[in-house]
Amino acid sequence: MSAASAAKPYFEEGRRGFLGWVTSTDHKRIAILYLVSMVTFFLVAVALGVLMRIEQLTMGQTIMKPTTYNALFTLHGVIMIFLFVLPGLPAVFGNFFLPILIGARDVAFPRLNLLSWYFFLAGALIAVASLFTGGGPPDTGWTFYVPYSVKTGTNVTLAVFGAFVLGFSSILTGLNFVTTIHRLRAPGMTWFRMPLFPWSLYATGWVQILATPIVGITLVLLILERLFHVGIFDPAIGGDPVLYQHLFWIYSHPAVYIMILPAMGAISEIIPTFAHRAIFGYGAIAMSSMAIAGLGSLVWAHHMFTSGLSDFSVLVFSLLTFLVAVPSAIKVFNWVATLYRGSIELTAAMLYALSFIFLFCIGGLTGLFNGALAVNVHIHDTYFIVGHFHYVMFGGTGFAFFAALHYWFPKMTGRTFSERFAKISWAPLFFGFNVLYFGMLVLGAQGMPRRYYDHLPQFHTGHVVITVGSWFLSLGVLMMFGNLLYAAFRGGRAEANPWGGVTLEWTLPSPPPAENFETVPTITAPPYQFNPESAP
Repeated sequence: MSAASAAKPYFEEGRRGFLGWVTSTDHKRIAILYLVSMVTFFLVAVALGVLMRIEQLTMGQTIMKPTTYNALFTLHGVIMIFLFVLPGLPAVFGNFFLPILIGARDVAFPRLNLLSWYFFLAGALIAVASLFTGGGPPDTGWTFYVPYSVKTGTNVTLAVFGAFVLGFSSILTGLNFVTTIHRLRAPGMTWFRMPLFPWSLYATGWVQILATPIVGITLVLLILERLFHVGIFDPAIGGDPVLYQHLFWIYSHPAVYIMILPAMGAISEIIPTFAHRAIFGYGAIAMSSMAIAGLGSLVWAHHMFTSGLSDFSVLVFSLLTFLVAVPSAIKVFNWVATLYRGSIELTAAMLYALSFIFLFCIGGLTGLFNGALAVNVHIHDTYFIVGHFHYVMFGGTGFAFFAALHYWFPKMTGRTFSERFAKISWAPLFFGFNVLYFGMLVLGAQGMPRRYYDHLPQFHTGHVVITVGSWFLSLGVLMMFGNLLYAAFRGGRAEANPWGGVTLEWTLPSPPPAENFETVPTITAPPYQFNPESAP
């Protein structure tokens, strides 16, 4: 037994109790703080989504008024985007595993790492405060589009300031990860000996650093517009609302890749482990992460095809939208090629990973529909957009988050969960997801507008079907988190390497000690070198 394996787990070292957690600079404790915070917000947002679906179960008023419905979909979007999907995998699994995967004892700036969590929590609390102060909950949608966000009497200013503070958390996390990867890789770990999850975090980190300040400035300008009527976005006093759309989407489309790139990185760790094969096309997957980050920053205006752009601009952005699909397709091809002739072990983590590939492909294909101008004009601002967005964000990032949570749960907690119950809970979650969001694609193609409190009779059957789908989805989510919560306190003791993984985290005990490695390892070979005899 090594000295590291005899060390105390990270959560038993240092100061104990609540203060020990909220003042710790250990990257693993900070990751757990993020995990608890984000899962809490996620469950609240799921509840809000179910309430909105219940409202659409009948025509006319069911359980709430139109103003309440508008506030709920705004709050649902703000929580899901800014408090769960955007920080999701980088803040939790990036914080916990990036240093371990590259052979480091911590991130480059531990105190800055803790500060990023405080910014996250402060931004979240400010956003929550906006619900109960001023003119009441904001009702603009999570995009805060002008001129409505300038004119509404609801408390948009405080909600926007909360999103601004959350941006600092994202920037600090990206800065920390980029520096950590450049400066703290173990001896012998060249760029192309680095696992693929750190590659995805590296690409994401640059997007966080370069794109997030743009939306921060935009949100500050919106606050100034509301407070001082400076005429930047408000057309009534000489402003340009299309300028807001440009500035917002220059950040928010790259933000889609802040959400999805770490998800792809996590899938690139899970697939080879449970296929018991080295990843196919390692270099292509690594470079495609950088290509997605670069090309994804150039396609923002495909959200604006109906806003009056010139014909040439529409042509350019449509072409770029189709090009950005290429590196994503490269990843999918390589994952499937890795599975080919592998000794596949169908664990719960693998189920969620395979679900990610299937759902992300649907999301990507419907994204190409959005990129084609003629189709976009028909489906713009319909339920088709809502369905597409959720296939990419929830079917992509959400399912990858669940896959990573099941994959790394034994390492993070030192406990095992019920594999059987985890697979059972996957079934209603996957079934409900597809009934709900594929039903939205169908409704959108039929012309059902999004963000409407009520619907016409021809859409009623579709709304009933997708509302029932939301119940199955919610049931699966509750079953999944219930299983993991029980396991965190009452599960059996986890082995150091329960899955037969070959990256560095599986060389440490479960859970890891405070400083990870007693001696920093020296890397002499590429990652994902599986022994064929170890396959089941």
